[in-house]
Amino acid sequence: MRIKGECSRSGLRARSANITACKGFTTLAAPRAGSGHPRMKTALITGITGQDGSHLAEFLLEKGYRVVGMARRASVDHNERIAHLLDRIEVRQGDLLDQGSLVTILEDVAPDELYNLGAMSFVPTSWAQPVLTGEFTGIGVTRILEAVRAVKPDVRFYQASSSEMFGKVQESPQSEKTPFWPRSPYGVAKVYGHWITVNYRESYGIHASSGILFNHEGPRRGLEFVTRKISSAAARIKLGLQEKVSLGNLDARRDWGYAGDYVRAMWLMLQQDEPGDYVIATGEAHTVRDFCQIAFEHVGLNFEDHVVLDPTLLRPAEVDTLLGDATRARNVLGWQPEVSFGDLARLMVDADVALQRRLVGRGGDA
Repeated sequence: MRIKGECSRSGLRARSANITACKGFTTLAAPRAGSGHPRMKTALITGITGQDGSHLAEFLLEKGYRVVGMARRASVDHNERIAHLLDRIEVRQGDLLDQGSLVTILEDVAPDELYNLGAMSFVPTSWAQPVLTGEFTGIGVTRILEAVRAVKPDVRFYQASSSEMFGKVQESPQSEKTPFWPRSPYGVAKVYGHWITVNYRESYGIHASSGILFNHEGPRRGLEFVTRKISSAAARIKLGLQEKVSLGNLDARRDWGYAGDYVRAMWLMLQQDEPGDYVIATGEAHTVRDFCQIAFEHVGLNFEDHVVLDPTLLRPAEVDTLLGDATRARNVLGWQPEVSFGDLARLMVDADVALQRRLVGRGGDA
């Protein structure tokens, strides 16, 4: 499905009189004044092609939003997570490294809400590319906030902060008041992005909130992330497509939740009269070993027969335990997770079994 070029015919369904076509995009126009309908809100999502971006786009469409996503221009199609949404959303080219593109998108889209999910999000890669990680994940936040300040200062802004900011934790569980001690270039960049968001909120009165999200997973997680690596391996081993999987620290403890639950918290933050920062977490910590056990048992296997420990997969500076305290989110936002840790592991394995069977049926392999 093309993003740029002539509008796709499949996107021109005559669902209402509010659909207009333009060269390059299919646009859901807001209802005309006096039509008797409430004005359709517009949300702009950076990083819409990622796990969280795709879940958030689905959620906002269900809420009746016009959804516009920003994605970097690439020679390879990265739209697999939003392929089922492309006839209902707009995707614009933009780059967190390019200030001009951010200004142009804000001028053209005029969003009511802006969700900044774009980042280099794989922690191990941040050691290999620390400067680029800082540019995207740290300075990129400043660029988009500067564009907001210049073009759309009344937008409600969400910044995707991370539990990796806590790193070498100073207390457990971690709350909004816990000091940061990041242990990776990614974590350091996220701390910068977090504090620059606070700074623009306090300095310029922007309705800017940060969600300090603990690990959140699902079938749309990239294969490089440990939970998806495990669920995919369990599925492939069950189907006879591989025999072993290499992992690093099995004793690392994380507070894991379901990504679909967490995007609901993002939206709730921007519905508040006052902006603020919120820890989003389940309040339960589990080890990588725990995830392995549930995932492999779900397909009738013993993970100890298939997991190989690989010291090269250990982090240079390990984060041993992350455990979140989401009391403020529960009390202020009325948010709480719905998918348990065990159900999360099992639904990921089920999705990967189904995926592998489809690939085998097509004569392919992943």
